[in-house]
Amino acid sequence: MQSIPVDTARLGVLRCAIAPEAKISNSETQEVKKDRDGNTIYTVAVTVRQDRRRISVIEIAVSGEPKGIEEGQIIKVTGLVAFAWSMGDRHGISFRADAVTPVPGAPAQGKAGGA
Repeated sequence: MQSIPVDTARLGVLRCAIAPEAKISNSETQEVKKDRDGNTIYTVAVTVRQDRRRISVIEIAVSGEPKGIEEGQIIKVTGLVAFAWSMGDRHGISFRADAVTPVPGAPAQGKAGGA
């Protein structure tokens, strides 16, 4: 699977839509997905809006629990890559990042002073 680097500076404002959740690798056993080093993989749903276009939501996988991320908060995504995948007649694009961190001083949406 080929990874495609993503220039996050061109994505506009990135905002947390759903706080980090541990990724489940087996829905029957509720087994949590781990990376090669044994760290839990988390997903963060992120809204992306470029140049007054409609908002898209992408799920970004990251190793280890992102700290200090709240829904509605503006975030920074470091080392974002996209992967095209296909399984039978299903296909899509998945995203993975080195880190997802809160932007210092940027209040969460809906809080005092939020956007």
